[in-house]
Amino acid sequence: MSGREGLPRKAVILARGLGTRMRARDETAALAPEQAAAADRGAKAMIPLGGGPFLDYVLSAVADAGFTEVCLVVAPEHEAMQQRYTREVVPRRLHLTFAVQREPRGTADAVLAAAAFVGEDAFLVLNGDNYYPPAVLAALRETPAPAMVGFSRAGLVRDGQIPPERIARYALLDVNPDGLLRRIVEKPDEETARALGDAPVSMNCWLLTPAIVDACRRVAPSPRGELELPSAEQLPIDTMGVHVHVLPADASVLDLSHRADVATVAARLEDVRVAL
Repeated sequence: MSGREGLPRKAVILARGLGTRMRARDETAALAPEQAAAADRGAKAMIPLGGGPFLDYVLSAVADAGFTEVCLVVAPEHEAMQQRYTREVVPRRLHLTFAVQREPRGTADAVLAAAAFVGEDAFLVLNGDNYYPPAVLAALRETPAPAMVGFSRAGLVRDGQIPPERIARYALLDVNPDGLLRRIVEKPDEETARALGDAPVSMNCWLLTPAIVDACRRVAPSPRGELELPSAEQLPIDTMGVHVHVLPADASVLDLSHRADVATVAARLEDVRVAL
């Protein structure tokens, strides 16, 4: 079912990750006690910033973009998150539900956990530890699904929050002249990266159709033994000729992956108004 304008209204936020990098000690990162406690648990989305936990900002951006129904994919031990949004701050602009991913078996498995929520509707998928500009999410909402955002490398490093060396760990997008995705290249080696030139970068920001659920069931595990959403989306491109639109975006994304990111991300979000 779509929203009033006939556009998608559902969003799935992947908030189940183990937070391995966030748990790693970093004596150079000055964290407040409550921030350090959340980092020790690997609870990136719940790290408190000036105006509330990081997830407040993510949810507010999703609402600003026009989405009204959100499914948070969480770990079994998600009591703090559930208490936050069912007792402490009950969203007015969003209707929240929770889907439990029992084991951390990858992003495609996380989407499978939200299959009942997805139903027969197109839906947004994004990371719970990234803050995406609301204008980019709104533009993606108006793009024919399936689609994804291809971020320029210059845009991602422009404000200095994501260092260039981190970009090398992200997936690059091979896009044809019509703006359709050919393939997603995960963690490309130097030779492949040079061949792709100034290819756009995936930050795991998708607008998908419910057909992706079947692809998530059929996709093979990655070398890490996980079911990956990019591989699930590549499957219908390769086997069924499905067209995936790539929305170009010259914009920054705030990435809350390491303890050293906390202070910078908090400063970037200081003037952002949160409205749930």
